[in-house]
Amino acid sequence: MAPAPAAPAATPARTDIALAVPGAPPVARSVAAASYLLMAAALLLVMWRGLLPGLLCVCLGFLLTRWLAQRLGATRLARRPAEVIAAAAVMVGPVLAVLLALSHSRTYVVDAPQQYRDLLDFMARTVLELRLKLPADIAAQLPEGAQEIQRIIANYLGAQAGALAVAGRAWLGALLYAYVGLLIGALAAVRVPHALRGPLVRHLSQRVTLLGEAFRQIVAAQFWIAAFNTLLTALFLVLVLPLWDLRLPYTPALITLTFVAGLVPIVGNLLCNVVITIVGLSVSPVAAAACLAFLILIHKAEYVINAKVVGVRTHMGVWELLSVMFVSEAVFGPAGLVAAPLFYAYLKKELEAARLV
Repeated sequence: MAPAPAAPAATPARTDIALAVPGAPPVARSVAAASYLLMAAALLLVMWRGLLPGLLCVCLGFLLTRWLAQRLGATRLARRPAEVIAAAAVMVGPVLAVLLALSHSRTYVVDAPQQYRDLLDFMARTVLELRLKLPADIAAQLPEGAQEIQRIIANYLGAQAGALAVAGRAWLGALLYAYVGLLIGALAAVRVPHALRGPLVRHLSQRVTLLGEAFRQIVAAQFWIAAFNTLLTALFLVLVLPLWDLRLPYTPALITLTFVAGLVPIVGNLLCNVVITIVGLSVSPVAAAACLAFLILIHKAEYVINAKVVGVRTHMGVWELLSVMFVSEAVFGPAGLVAAPLFYAYLKKELEAARLV
């Protein structure tokens, strides 16, 4: 008699989709639900207490340490020494960079809020003097209601400048929180994993892993896009415009703003366009037109890169991104603009892992 065929091996149930499987054990579903609730509470706490820079730096420190460790491992260095050297580089590197910046540009680093306050006041005056900046034939075509719009925009810019004045040098404390986040991320990347872990720890590890993947796909890609955009903008402001005998005021502040705002998809590009064009208008209409044409050119290329690098990899459309950014900004303020792409990408990864979308 032929032997009976062996029963197929039981496939272990995926704990990350326990909530989506009706037949999953009640304990597994409750543990999975607890992990989701804890992750949601942690993210809400980050936004509520203003810890977003720290969270982003935790992810950044973790990814940088792992990336450096892999590169050092490729040089035939043992794994553990490579991880220790990588973590040390991530932890010490920012300190050396800050010391170098303070030794060469101490005034700019410490007084950055004051410089951006002056920039906003300068933009407000430029908006109020719009008719004087434009050629006479163009200024005559402006409608009478334009003056009221100018006053509204100028008042808004003045209010933002006042907010920066209240902030003062408090932003240095945010840099400290960011550095602490780098330390946590670097140490987490070189930790020795325990062999025995409970079910809740495994579920939370899955949540953190998906968040890390979303960060790598969106924030890391946006970082290189912002760096590329900043390099082109710096070359334009420092080298190209002076060839036409045009020099914009607040050039260092504009270059820094281009990088920071460039970390926010779409909205950051629009902000940079408006600010640099208004500052260019304070010099001459020709400078404003040149700035606007250049920025539109490089940002059109950036939109293509965004669509290919970010949109395709995260399965997010432009309308989705704009919608979540609008809602998040309304709830959490400017920090919501930065957090929205990351949190939404993480949410979609969780839904895809649970086979709900």
